[in-house]
Amino acid sequence: MEDKLFKRGACDQDSSKSSAPMKHKCIHTMEKPFMCEVCEKSFSRSSHLHAHRYIHTGERPFKCKVCDKSFAVSTTLLTHQRIHTGDKPFRCEVCEMAFSHSSDLLIHQRIHTGEKPFRCEVCDRAFTHSSTLVKHRRIHTGEKPFTCEVCDKSFSVSSHLRRHQRLHTGEKPFMCKMCNKSFSQSSHLQLHQRSHTGEKPFRCEVCKKSFSNSTHLRVHQRIHTGEKPFTCEACDKSFARPSHLLDHQRSHTGEKPFTCGLCDKSFSRSSTLLNHQRIHTGEKPFTCEVCDKSFSDSSNFRVHQRIHTEVKVFTC
Repeated sequence: MEDKLFKRGACDQDSSKSSAPMKHKCIHTMEKPFMCEVCEKSFSRSSHLHAHRYIHTGERPFKCKVCDKSFAVSTTLLTHQRIHTGDKPFRCEVCEMAFSHSSDLLIHQRIHTGEKPFRCEVCDRAFTHSSTLVKHRRIHTGEKPFTCEVCDKSFSVSSHLRRHQRLHTGEKPFMCKMCNKSFSQSSHLQLHQRSHTGEKPFRCEVCKKSFSNSTHLRVHQRIHTGEKPFTCEACDKSFARPSHLLDHQRSHTGEKPFTCGLCDKSFSRSSTLLNHQRIHTGEKPFTCEVCDKSFSDSSNFRVHQRIHTEVKVFTC
């Protein structure tokens, strides 16, 4: 028996199913004849209304056989199952990178097209993803919807809250594979790994000195610029590093928070305590390469090196 074909005038699409023309017609007319009795939301298809009703009932009839997680919509279950199967059916035609979700492929393709369809109404900055725009808007509104239940500190981004919560839990999920040292932030692990690899990707354009950390580079550049952004409120003396300002401020307060565990002598700087402790240990870590003489203090070591480097001028 010959199949019955139903022609759609709007786009010339054919179908052998008698219900398809009416469903398809709604796409062109934007008609939504199926209304939810609870919230009066309308849908173009009865199947969409049926799936929507689960929001109100809380029913999740589609269950994953691997992890027992349940879903209200069968297509959501299908997408979820790709976590277990590793299936990535959506492939980029430009770079052949594959994705498990069609939406992820769509976002990825904007890397190649340069498309940024989501634009901030305040500063006109554009983004490839709508969620990134939502986060960006909080810069202008000052909104911080994510609050820590322990200390009530709020954050504009959920990932910042999760990172903060590790201060309370002590969780350190990022582990170095070379030495098993753990970190609470992935960025801290990345910095640590450079101690093993010796990588120093941040280079000073003036003297070509390299650093493993962008912060260390910024501090170093103040040697060339002379910038000293940290100013003492007591005497207006300025410093290139906040730690140097903190050390200086103790000259006004008289605070000596660093105490020797052997003789109870206190110091205003941790480095001074470290030097002092070598009196007890006898450690002399600074050794002259010329004469092998050792010193417990780096400043005394530098003074000694001048014996070998200074040129003696004799006059007749």
